[in-house]
Amino acid sequence: MSYFVYMLISCHKGKIYTYVGYTNNLKNRLKLHNQSKGAKFTKGKTWKLIYKIKCLNKSDAMRKEYLLKKNFKLRKKIKNKNLSVVL
Repeated sequence: MSYFVYMLISCHKGKIYTYVGYTNNLKNRLKLHNQSKGAKFTKGKTWKLIYKIKCLNKSDAMRKEYLLKKNFKLRKKIKNKNLSVVL
């Protein structure tokens, strides 16, 4: 089964937010985030997918998610490249 590491972006009360996660069903996971049934941090915001990478298994996805969460330079680069999506 393949997994995805993804990054979402949202503009809420004039501030830009990003969220990184992993899942095996990207379409359903984004739907849950936008219905405020995802992670606590994502509740009450409208999210758009700006980055995804396919992984071969869950452990690979978890490792890549952790690396993306901690790599603030890469997150900022992805965010800045996709600002037009939320503005």
